[in-house]
Amino acid sequence: MKLYDSPTAPSPRRVRIFLSEKGVTIPTVQLDLRAGEQFRPEFRALNPQCTVPVLQLDSGAAITDIIAICRYIEELHPEPALMGRSAEERAVIECWVRRIEWDGICAIQEAFRNSMPGLEHRALPGPLPLDQIPALAERGRLRTAHYFAGLDARLADHPFVCGKAFTIADISAMVTVDFAVRAKLDPPDHLRHLGRWYEEVSSRPSAKA
Repeated sequence: MKLYDSPTAPSPRRVRIFLSEKGVTIPTVQLDLRAGEQFRPEFRALNPQCTVPVLQLDSGAAITDIIAICRYIEELHPEPALMGRSAEERAVIECWVRRIEWDGICAIQEAFRNSMPGLEHRALPGPLPLDQIPALAERGRLRTAHYFAGLDARLADHPFVCGKAFTIADISAMVTVDFAVRAKLDPPDHLRHLGRWYEEVSSRPSAKA
């Protein structure tokens, strides 16, 4: 089993933090995305979408979805439970993860990839060369602001995104904050509940993964 990774991309970082929280080490293959190594024929054969992360199992099967990778690891290493223990917990956590992905990660990506110099023909990750659309960058900024306000409201009554325990939802949300800062879309200082939560989760050793 090995993990295809890249230190510059937010998506595989979610998996690295998850593995760190589990205390699990997996051999990795580092791809240089700026050099276009994700488009090489050997990697395309593994993942035609040309994205990381990819978990290649000993059977040869390739898991190319972040949550599917984490779910596989959770099955092998149940403790600490990061994806819920009961049916209700698992459903609530997955609901929030999907919301974070759509309202947060996708929004920030929309703003970042449609405005960043050097990504003129890479407005979306994947094999297709797609031109930037400035209007989508502006929409992404508005969506990101709305996402952070909603997350702050959620954290007003919850120590972590899904309640009293740190979960994969917190991992995903923390990565959105760091991705937003990189995209110059920092959360406003007045979102104090978000600030309190971020200070706590970003101080965990796994955040450095």
